[in-house]
Amino acid sequence: MRARTPRPSQVSVIVIGYDDAAHVGDAVRSALAQGPAVREVIAVDDCSTDGSAHLLDRLALDEPRLRVVHREVNSGGCGSPRNDGIDAATAPYVMFLDSDDVLPPGAVDALLTAAGGRGTEVAAGLCVRRELPSGREVRWQPELYAGAALVTRPSRRVRLVHDTLCVNKLYRADFLRGHGIRFPEGRFPYEDFVFTARVLAARPRIALIPDTVYVWHVRRTAEHLSISLDRSGVDNWRARITAHALAYDILLAAGEKRLARASRARFLDHALRMYVRELDLRGAGYRREWWALTRAYLATFDAADFALAPAPGRVIAQVVLASEKPRDLIRVKEVAARPARLRPPYARAKDGTPVWSADLPHVTLEHLLHRPVRVLPVAVDAELRPRARGTRLRLRLHELYGRMADAAPATVDAEFVHRGDGRTGLTLTARFHADDIGSDSIGSGTDSWTAEAPADLAALGSGTWDLRLCLRFHDGTTRETTAHASTGPGLLRRTVLPSARHGVLLVQPYATHAGSLALRIEPGLRGTAAVLGRRLRRLLH
Repeated sequence: MRARTPRPSQVSVIVIGYDDAAHVGDAVRSALAQGPAVREVIAVDDCSTDGSAHLLDRLALDEPRLRVVHREVNSGGCGSPRNDGIDAATAPYVMFLDSDDVLPPGAVDALLTAAGGRGTEVAAGLCVRRELPSGREVRWQPELYAGAALVTRPSRRVRLVHDTLCVNKLYRADFLRGHGIRFPEGRFPYEDFVFTARVLAARPRIALIPDTVYVWHVRRTAEHLSISLDRSGVDNWRARITAHALAYDILLAAGEKRLARASRARFLDHALRMYVRELDLRGAGYRREWWALTRAYLATFDAADFALAPAPGRVIAQVVLASEKPRDLIRVKEVAARPARLRPPYARAKDGTPVWSADLPHVTLEHLLHRPVRVLPVAVDAELRPRARGTRLRLRLHELYGRMADAAPATVDAEFVHRGDGRTGLTLTARFHADDIGSDSIGSGTDSWTAEAPADLAALGSGTWDLRLCLRFHDGTTRETTAHASTGPGLLRRTVLPSARHGVLLVQPYATHAGSLALRIEPGLRGTAAVLGRRLRRLLH
């Protein structure tokens, strides 16, 4: 049967904004540029004070498809303006757009064709997170959108709960209204978690497409950070837990137990790991309150909830539940990294079972004895000492309950990858040598292996570079991972190096939030002066 060609003017695009005059015009224009499939763009201004409302009114004078809704009272959130947009929409389908994001060309046509051709209540496509100003793009939940698919019931594709966004989807308006599906009103951060749970609980047919349908702009240096980026206060974590808990209850009440459990597994693997990676950067008061909130929420989970989550999230949860006070923050942060790293010490219980530590023997790690080497949380320490006479990268791989010795470390490929555009600037290969003195054999009697290679940092150029490793073993297996940034004397300090290519090279090795080794480089006198100038201004400020 041939897919039906969607009729034009079928979609209402709801754009919400508050005090975002710098970007809301671009968002509205990106929606209007979708063509005749868009019947109307409904811009809901949440009592802006920066001229956004006036800007939208002026745009509407020249564009009959643009309707502006002025809220009389600021809602303090995103839910109420979106609900206003649903109420005002006249088209058969609706979709949502935030004022600081854009729709790429063809997004509406692609979603509308999928929904109309499959006769579904929902159509969803790929969202990309675009880091600004670098322009680097990261795909959101790419596994869901690897190809076109029809999901006849959400419980048959439980990974749907991982895509909590509401903006990369097209909804039938009568489906939302018929089931009373709305966003939480007022100031309710992470409102899309709840909205998505309500959608899935109504058991719609969903068409999935691989097309990019939404561009999520990430501005980490903005004066006012978005809710998802502003995680410095513990209220953000409290709000996230509240939204997660409500989403779980909605799914469970609808009889969607598989989806409900999957949502908890996502909490452990995504939210818990993300916040733990930053926990040691917070103050003592924040850490205590965060720990208490997390323990209380995790206490509502049962064994089946934990069993569905990948091992790193489960281990972190066990440590939090096992201790009334924050502890082992650096080690926990390393487990939360992607890929996970478990650094020494490697303790065992009296019966030989691997455990977190001698102090927490009931946090067991027996899964490490059975998991494939390619997914083990191997720990590699990295030292990079920039020097005029030659920079060398030194890597030390730790044993892990005998699993490394069994696989027998052979070589390591080390790549420096540009954080902005993802290109590889430098690749090094080195052979592992067992650290036990006087032995040339690999395997028996050692607790670590070392590999070392020269690194021509001048070949990298300016920017931020992340270190990626591929460990190769004599049994034929490989493991891709990152390296822990060693912090010994003389390490992680800014160094100016002579360079035949650039004159001088300003090099700054540092540890990321997850503890991984990364590198900032500014070549030339101008770049060096700019970095030093920024540092001086920060000191004066």
